[in-house]
Amino acid sequence: MPYPTSAQVAPHPSPLRRTLQDRLDSLARTHRVPGAHLAVDTGTEVVSVHTGTADAVRGTAFTADTAVPLGSVTKTYTAATVMLLIDDEDLDLDESVADVLPEFQDLPKVTVRHLLSHTAGLPTGLDSDTAAGMTASRYLSAVCTAEDALFDPGTGFSYSNAGYVAAGRLIEAVTGMTWHEAVRVLLLDPLGITPAFLGDSLPGRPVASGHGLNTATGAVRPARQSLAPVEAPAGALLASAPDLLALGRTLIGRTAVVPSVTAALMRRPEEGTEADPLADAWGLGAALYQQDDRWWCGHDGNAQGTSCHLRAEPRSGVVVAFTGNSGGATALWRDLADQLTRLTGLRVPVTPARPDRGGPIAFPQCAGTYRNGTSEYRISLDPDGRPALSIDGDLSLPLVCYPDLSCDLVDPATGHREPGGRFHRDPVDGSVDRVQISGRTARRVGTA
Repeated sequence: MPYPTSAQVAPHPSPLRRTLQDRLDSLARTHRVPGAHLAVDTGTEVVSVHTGTADAVRGTAFTADTAVPLGSVTKTYTAATVMLLIDDEDLDLDESVADVLPEFQDLPKVTVRHLLSHTAGLPTGLDSDTAAGMTASRYLSAVCTAEDALFDPGTGFSYSNAGYVAAGRLIEAVTGMTWHEAVRVLLLDPLGITPAFLGDSLPGRPVASGHGLNTATGAVRPARQSLAPVEAPAGALLASAPDLLALGRTLIGRTAVVPSVTAALMRRPEEGTEADPLADAWGLGAALYQQDDRWWCGHDGNAQGTSCHLRAEPRSGVVVAFTGNSGGATALWRDLADQLTRLTGLRVPVTPARPDRGGPIAFPQCAGTYRNGTSEYRISLDPDGRPALSIDGDLSLPLVCYPDLSCDLVDPATGHREPGGRFHRDPVDGSVDRVQISGRTARRVGTA
């Protein structure tokens, strides 16, 4: 049966829609978010509410069709496009990427599956300024080296933009189209999504700017997007919350655009994908969140001054999507998820489920220097033996370590703890050989 789209939302506001509109309006003001959109498909009803402006300087209205820079949610669209090629037998999940891309000749064990699930052992990738003007071949040749490999493919998790630059390059090599053309023709058009990409000079739909808050003046101003063109498959797509609903329905088998068997593969936890604090596990392009006895799938994304989120649960058919055009929209999303629980009983996971980890422990073995590509992670101990982390020499953040080798990052100003990641031991000698911070793994290269 056909499922309702954003255009099929009932013209007369339901009580839930009116309440969510009030909550969104109020919370957007609280969090200083210029514009935002929440769309909820309960399986029987679609509720869509939006508020504010797409550009705080121009005062452009944020409409039901306004597309927001998705950041990393783009990766799920890229992964779905790769999966369509696999379904057509143009690619195989477990074939070596080196069979298609010569830049992977030093990493012959890396497969398509590893790229999509962030288990290839690739570093995060080059920063956008360095990558500006690079071709995909040059970018991948700089990153895909045996020297920079973080672990054997399939034995760990490290979130990697480089892996999705490679996935986009695979799409281009197989289809003969650019990534932009292929994702439009194979996925966006069938889903009924009007494409919009970073760098479009004449987008075919209304688009929103990201925004940043000037803490000195209190002014909210548009932010410039800095993603390099070569990074497009990892973060260049713009979309609305209803567009994300369409993707969510596809992930849980509610459309025929991606075959249901293929969609089920995308949301199945892959081996070795300990992804905390990003998610509980990872599938093929989808972040996975365990809630009670159910697995939700989706993705989070942040471009410059935006925050976008997707969650979908296959057994209930529920899909929840959110787009917001400022950094403060992440806190707004969390508050809205809490409001959904209060109003409907629908518990939407925004962070991984975390079992009791016990109390903090002293862990001097964690001190040392770790590396992910060109980024250096340094963990040092203060005179009392308490660890602190700095990345590339930036501000040192205190760490709190736990018996299960997980750790929290501590805000020095407030003392507030945020989940940071975990340490890993060498399976042979038991020494600490890796640290995983915010989903990115760094390999130990020296002592403190």
